[in-house]
Amino acid sequence: MSTEPQFLSFKGLKQYSPDDGWGQVNALLQSHARAAAAPAEAPPAPQYNYAPEKVPTLTETQEPVHAQEAASPMFDPLISELFDQLRVAPSDELTQTWRTIAAEVNLLTQRMALQRELQERARKLEVDLVDLRSSIMSHLKDVQNVADQQLTSARLRSEVSALAQTKLAAKLNQRR
Repeated sequence: MSTEPQFLSFKGLKQYSPDDGWGQVNALLQSHARAAAAPAEAPPAPQYNYAPEKVPTLTETQEPVHAQEAASPMFDPLISELFDQLRVAPSDELTQTWRTIAAEVNLLTQRMALQRELQERARKLEVDLVDLRSSIMSHLKDVQNVADQQLTSARLRSEVSALAQTKLAAKLNQRR
């Protein structure tokens, strides 16, 4: 019995190999068996190009389709047309409108962030104002208490002074 793993082979069943890419299960097993039998040989390159090697961007110019790619059995004219459409830069009025909308959305986002920042600063300022008001009120109460104590002391001195005057006057009137 061979040391190769045994696979069930169904029609259309594909297997991926890093060396060979996607291929039929039996074909991959045979290629691995050949590679094991002759290790000095280079592995065969994949036969088909499933996707373009270089995907174009919107700013690149279109390269002509090679005859080899057009003749390959995996060449799909719809995919080629899709890439052709991607290579062409859009030039309609909607593009400029969408750019304007995107710029306005960015500006709106910046202004909303500024608004949130200003609201936060206003909240902090309001807290500071409340703290200052309570501090001022506390100091005014302290001043009022000191003034009340001074007034009480002044009244007491006044009463003591009036009482002393009355007593002194009464003593002086008795000696005469």
